[in-house]
Amino acid sequence: VQLVESGGGSVQAGGSLRLSCAASGFTYPYLMAWFRQAPGKEREGVAAITRDGLTPYADSVKGRFTISEDNAKNTLYLQMTNLKTEDTAIYYCAASAESADSWGAIWNWRLPSRFDYWGQGTQVTVSS
Repeated sequence: VQLVESGGGSVQAGGSLRLSCAASGFTYPYLMAWFRQAPGKEREGVAAITRDGLTPYADSVKGRFTISEDNAKNTLYLQMTNLKTEDTAIYYCAASAESADSWGAIWNWRLPSRFDYWGQGTQVTVSS
């Protein structure tokens, strides 16, 4: 099982970036997500997506970030627009094999413990 992120970089506030996560080595998971971790802070869930297309977002990124997937390419994306300095962090891709067929089944999507597999992370730096 392997998750490999790419697309991070440095951008000025107000700019955009698109992160990608290539998944391999397992059948398509029930739930995938993007997390981020800033220096000195805990890892937090940013957005998630289920097989059925449910897409919860953290309040801090609603309206600015969009999570999507390309099943044919086994790739997860995070389109980030109107970036803010507080978005600076290492961004991680995560996958879970646990059933996620309703909003009730993904109530804990923002908890790292919900996920079984992790990528190595990609740095996003937003400057003012």
